[in-house]
Amino acid sequence: MTTGLANGRDLGGLPTEDGRQTRPGVLLRSEAPLAGDPVPELAGWPPAVVLDLRGAKEGNPEHPLLVDGAQVHRIPMLDLVMAAAATDPAALDLGKLYLQLLEESADGLVEVVRLAGSAPGAVLVHCSVGKDRTGVSVALLLRVAGVPRDTVIADYVRTEANMSGVIRRVALSLGRPEPTEEQLAAMKHLLAAPAPAIEGVLDVLDNHEGGPRGWLLAHGATEDEINRWVARILAD
Repeated sequence: MTTGLANGRDLGGLPTEDGRQTRPGVLLRSEAPLAGDPVPELAGWPPAVVLDLRGAKEGNPEHPLLVDGAQVHRIPMLDLVMAAAATDPAALDLGKLYLQLLEESADGLVEVVRLAGSAPGAVLVHCSVGKDRTGVSVALLLRVAGVPRDTVIADYVRTEANMSGVIRRVALSLGRPEPTEEQLAAMKHLLAAPAPAIEGVLDVLDNHEGGPRGWLLAHGATEDEINRWVARILAD
């Protein structure tokens, strides 16, 4: 039995700029689930659809949530960039990485919105640790639905406090000893979720002609696909 998700949460109850709220049990985010995880206390669990953003060589081919009947969609993002980051982690610049993700994984981000809008139930978005690829994808999903910038940034920053628990779960999944406090301190720059990194993403989306919706349309989404997502996530 594992210790359970360290960075899992339901993104319901967030305010929008037009005075509404996001629905509970529609959009969930986390690090990669592991076989044997206890059932988390999250509305909508188990998710009907899982959007797994890990690269082609990350994780096991059999997703653990398949046994719960979830539709699992693998949408690899930034394989080459993540490999480079693993080779030279000290050179990792999250702000630049996220902007590169917007450029190189635009098709995948459109697919995230498309699948989230057509899901028959709760959607779980995750990558390996639930911070970077998940953070950018969730920021887009929330912002196009009208969740204010400050609220999107606050959700992204919230992840940093959970990262030591996530890294311990990663070590467990690989059969390695738990990292020491000294090792965690040495990895601090990899575990950070600084506000300026996601602010750069929001600047690109908000400054695009038509805002986040316009960005999605320019990269292949349709009005109907965006509207379906917005209708799903927002309460009346």
